[in-house]
Amino acid sequence: MSIAIDIDRLMGRLEALGQIGALPGGGVKRLALSPEDREGRALVIGWMRALGLEITRDVIGNCWAVRSGSGDGKPVVIGSHIDTVATGGLYDGSLGVLAGLEVIEALNAAGAETERPVAVAFFTNEEGARFAPDMMGSGVAQGALALDEMLAVEGIDGVTVAEALAATGAAGAAPVGALAPHCYLELHIEQGPVLETEGCEIGVVTGVQGISWREFRITGASAHAGTTPMALRRDAGAVAARIAVEAQEIAARNGPPQVATVGRMRFAPDLVNVVPEEAVMTVDLRHTDEAVLQAAEERLWSAAQDFAARAGCEVSRRTLARFAPVAFDPALVDAVEAAAVAGGFSHRRMPSGAGHDAQMFAPNCPSAMIFVPSQDGISHNIREYTAPEEIAKGAQLLMDVACAQAGLRI
Repeated sequence: MSIAIDIDRLMGRLEALGQIGALPGGGVKRLALSPEDREGRALVIGWMRALGLEITRDVIGNCWAVRSGSGDGKPVVIGSHIDTVATGGLYDGSLGVLAGLEVIEALNAAGAETERPVAVAFFTNEEGARFAPDMMGSGVAQGALALDEMLAVEGIDGVTVAEALAATGAAGAAPVGALAPHCYLELHIEQGPVLETEGCEIGVVTGVQGISWREFRITGASAHAGTTPMALRRDAGAVAARIAVEAQEIAARNGPPQVATVGRMRFAPDLVNVVPEEAVMTVDLRHTDEAVLQAAEERLWSAAQDFAARAGCEVSRRTLARFAPVAFDPALVDAVEAAAVAGGFSHRRMPSGAGHDAQMFAPNCPSAMIFVPSQDGISHNIREYTAPEEIAKGAQLLMDVACAQAGLRI
């Protein structure tokens, strides 16, 4: 027997949460551990409390709420995040959390019992937009990131994670590792165009590709833009431009699924008529194969050193985030696909191009994700949108898989 989710209730919560940090045009800015994040956390925790759930917060600010089962085994955890990028939409992350809340409320409304507990969770700083690296809260919780190192991370505004936790009151008393799931499930918008292009209702996610974030710093010398001959310049900006082009050429040579992005580039002194003495840039490389990703990293670094040497400049690099590719549990992925078939949903297997909290849980417990389409493939954008009827299909599939994993008893 399948318990039906209430899509109107789910959409109402999505819209209510989207009002916190709302931007003109329909988007939202709710950076991790900001005042807006604090307000969003309070709203979601209030909903958890209203459902009579046992709520726990850990030392990095992760929060989860548990609906008891008839047994005392580990919970089936449904989770994601509620922080956003600076120009985010309503669905990225929040959908996974609020769909988990809807699963629990629908179970309550049906008077259903599960053998295992069912939990809904949200994790601190998944986006990495204010503090790097991303997936910070889930990474600490699952032992992939060191708590002390993450607390000392300084954000783009000069505030450390520890300071922001204190300012928002987000940290709890539970230690690292307190959340130990039987399995982990996450519903998410695709954030890309594949499902919509192919007319598929559901993405059965097989894993998450590897992610490499590096910052390159190039040092040259300032000079007058009009009087300094090209051959006598030590132009840090020109070196940065060559590195950016090389990243694109690496992606083109490797082909799909390799991607490369130069997301930030800053020159100093940043004047129209002065040769830059410094350039700082980021490069985001991603691939599903660890060996290919490592080779791309080393090719880019070798090229950067060569470009700098030829220009009379110096170059250094530092790692902002580095996660190896992750494969989700085959049996749980099969269970998601079987439930999609049983529900009559068109679907395809696919890797995730974006990082998600699920990848942090995958080494420690069976984990899987469900994707629903993103209109025009847009995400991290105020125009991010997924239609309610598409959300309803994903949330219902989440309900069915969660019930099967938790041992539903009517």
